[in-house]
Amino acid sequence: MAHHTARSGYGQLVERLNRFPQGAPPSETLYAILRMLFSEREAGLVAQLPIKPFTAQKAARIWRVSPTEAQRTLDELAGRALLVDSPNAQGETIYTLPPPMAGFFEFSMMRLRNDLDQKVLAELFHQYLNVEEDFMRELFGPGETQLGRVFVQESALAPDQSLYVLDYERASEVIRGASHRAVGTCYCRHKMMHLGRACQAPLEICMTFNGVADSLIRNGFAREVDVAEGLELLQQAQEHNLVQFGENVRQEVAFICNCCGCCCEAMIAARKFGLLRPVHTSNFIPVIQPDLCNGCGQCVNVCPVEAMGLVSANDPHRPKQRLAKLDERICLGCGVCVRNCPQQAIRLEPREQRVITPLDSTHRAVVMAIERGLLQELILDNLAHYRALAAILGVILRLPPLKQALASRQFQSRYLERLILWGKSKYVGNISETPGGGKE
Repeated sequence: MAHHTARSGYGQLVERLNRFPQGAPPSETLYAILRMLFSEREAGLVAQLPIKPFTAQKAARIWRVSPTEAQRTLDELAGRALLVDSPNAQGETIYTLPPPMAGFFEFSMMRLRNDLDQKVLAELFHQYLNVEEDFMRELFGPGETQLGRVFVQESALAPDQSLYVLDYERASEVIRGASHRAVGTCYCRHKMMHLGRACQAPLEICMTFNGVADSLIRNGFAREVDVAEGLELLQQAQEHNLVQFGENVRQEVAFICNCCGCCCEAMIAARKFGLLRPVHTSNFIPVIQPDLCNGCGQCVNVCPVEAMGLVSANDPHRPKQRLAKLDERICLGCGVCVRNCPQQAIRLEPREQRVITPLDSTHRAVVMAIERGLLQELILDNLAHYRALAAILGVILRLPPLKQALASRQFQSRYLERLILWGKSKYVGNISETPGGGKE
């Protein structure tokens, strides 16, 4: 069965998905999910698509069909949120295959649908992500750079600390600065609803932005909102003690999920694999003031990753007195505990070492690929006749001295950023142009 499946269109698609830095480990459950979302023909076609964004003309050349036929297939896939489609500066539609997460797994549950059985799909997602765990380990485990990061809750900051928050660290600024804003059904709570385990947090609360929001709005998977409603949704999320977990980039943030500790995949992963740092923290850390803490435990109750606990106050006059204690190794720095402390005994302070946030999704993808030994897939994207060269390059990149140099913090934060900015200034608005000046 596994051998037969590996040779099918679904097997080819699994191989294609594993060219993403995140990866999607093969399992019978994954194949069952893909069979619900794709026909075998579609899976085989999508498996041939490049990692980087592409046009219908590019897909037509790969598939050896007419541009009209290619566009019809691409638009059908985008209409089911399996591809993201958005216009470039010249008005040409650019298509991108999103990774499973954050991507087409979530999109499949962002609205109520009658074209597939979402209860069965929810059960399969739960089995693949929460029971088998290989996917979550692959997604949140290897490497220092991760898919998502936590936004600090701005209302939890003291006035003197708000000066230390940069605009890209503010969820409110992401909402204000986006070209498009949308809200959709929370994939995580929708999934748990079908399993009979959802909490009472709002369901229509998770937001997408910019090109991803534009595509989801046009294809009916999300509802467009303006700045005012976006800020209201953010306030509603914070009032329900939800954590703002967004794309780990400074520019063109694609999503901000509003996560609870009981349903949401990122928070579950943070509890299971916390010491591996599966989620980038904010640049703040809670500091407990022992003279004000009365050990009520409210901070323990609301912490989504169980970073707060209670310990003895070691007071001989009050032997039962407790104090809050923080495990800094797993704390997200979200500020939920600060907002809920009735004694105002917790204060957010800047972390001693700032967390590096990649410039944009290209910067993040390259750094993640370096750390996970997949840079050759990005460099030689969709060049099938160069597979031998890709294998050689992969071996070279796994040599310890070079890998350490490429993965250094200086390389991540300076060299790559400048290279990407240079590339954007040279080729912006013309993604099909090659460095040699020709067209793909």
